[in-house]
Amino acid sequence: MSEEPPATTVWRSRLRWRLTGAWQWPAFVLLTLVDAVVLARLPFSGGRGSLVGSLIAAGFLNIIVVAVVPHVGGPLLRRRRPHLPREVAGDQAGTAGLVVLAALLLAGGIAHRPALRANDDDARRAVSAAARFAGHRAPKAYLPLHGMDTVQQGRSLFRSCFSGPDPRRDFCVFVRTDEPAPIVRPDPDQRPNATISGPDNPGRSGA
Repeated sequence: MSEEPPATTVWRSRLRWRLTGAWQWPAFVLLTLVDAVVLARLPFSGGRGSLVGSLIAAGFLNIIVVAVVPHVGGPLLRRRRPHLPREVAGDQAGTAGLVVLAALLLAGGIAHRPALRANDDDARRAVSAAARFAGHRAPKAYLPLHGMDTVQQGRSLFRSCFSGPDPRRDFCVFVRTDEPAPIVRPDPDQRPNATISGPDNPGRSGA
């Protein structure tokens, strides 16, 4: 059998390197989605967030990784493996950085899980206390209660609002959960949570 022409050998070698060094951006897309779910459902601090906000945060973090890690990790990788082309080394370093970031976010989320469960319990207590208070104290225009919307404004502070005939004016209460029994106080400000906190605030939840 005749040997392959040198041009064919070089072409195959380049194709092999291109395929070897073509994982960073597919990994970026996949891991950004994975990271967003982790940040939304298993955050490493605070309470649960919205998927949209978490997707933005995950994309931002991964952009930092692909902008920095290939330029730092690529040369370091080539010191150990001098035969690697620069582009392939940078791609592999960037891919590894994305995987490490995803692992760190997951590990942080798992470590924070007990605190997250405690925060979920606080949120449920706040919602229940707000509904009981509003059921007795809300003006007749807001009864029966509907359109409940709750936003967490601090570690143990929640604001719950109930819709009324005027979409610009809700019946709202503050609930503190840092005492054995939640403390509820009406809020003179009747602006809805969506107006004050924004519709995509990660601390919001509806009932």
